[in-house]
Amino acid sequence: MDTTTIAEVTGNIATIGYGLAAIGPGIGIGIVAGKTVEGMARQPEMAGRLQTTMFLGIAFTEVLAFIGIATPFIFG
Repeated sequence: MDTTTIAEVTGNIATIGYGLAAIGPGIGIGIVAGKTVEGMARQPEMAGRLQTTMFLGIAFTEVLAFIGIATPFIFG
C-alpha cells in the first residue's frame, strides 16, 4: 500500500504557539498607542495624563506576550 505524506511538521509546536501569542499584544499596543495619539490631538492639555495611562496599558498588554513566552516552559 502506497502512503503519501501531505505535510510534515517537525520541531516544537510551542514556537508556533508563541508566534500566535505575540499577535494579540502587537495589535493591542497598536490600538492603545493610536487612541492615545487621537486623545492628545483632541485635548493637548491632557497629553501628560494620557501618556502615563498609555504606558500602563502597554505594560499590561506586554504581560500577555510574557505569558506566551513562559507557557511552553511551564507546560512543556
